[in-house]
Amino acid sequence: MSPNTRKALYLLREDLRTARRRDPAARSDVEVALAYPGVHALWAHRLSHALWQTGLGTPARVLSSLSRMFTGVDIHPGAKIGRRVFIDHATGVVIGQTAQVGNDVVIFHGVTLGGVSMTPGKRHPTICDHVMIGAGAKVLGPITVGSGAKIGANAVVTKDLPCNAVAIGVPARMKERPEPCPDKDLIIDPTTFEDPTLWI
Repeated sequence: MSPNTRKALYLLREDLRTARRRDPAARSDVEVALAYPGVHALWAHRLSHALWQTGLGTPARVLSSLSRMFTGVDIHPGAKIGRRVFIDHATGVVIGQTAQVGNDVVIFHGVTLGGVSMTPGKRHPTICDHVMIGAGAKVLGPITVGSGAKIGANAVVTKDLPCNAVAIGVPARMKERPEPCPDKDLIIDPTTFEDPTLWI
């Protein structure tokens, strides 16, 4: 087995483990592999992003379009998605071409990581590690959301968020969290959120 094949299989299993850890409704790897569109969208994106990086732009966009039809998730093949990302429920998620999503990020349905400009260059947000983005939230423009930040459901974020910030409302208002930045092993626990609007 080639190193690339081993790596692909490892990432596939890691995505299954991530979904089971994040979603208490997930009962088995088989169920997740067959019935979780957020996982399917990530798998399709890994392949379309690899095609995009090798200059096969048209096949990458075709695969991305087919994935959107079957999963309801629209991820541009140019977007950079980290490891152990979980897209819960998935429907209506849009991630633009120059978006960057870090490791251990949780994204709920209806989230948009979009742009506010039609000019070339960096137009979409950078989401650092351990971020949670609530259902329907819009994160717009070439901004940075710091590690451990939490964005409430339906919030509209157009400015940088520092590490561990909590953002809610339209436009999003922010309060600082006193805790230090999370380490790489943090598991987000929804029961610890101070504001109920942050959960679904």
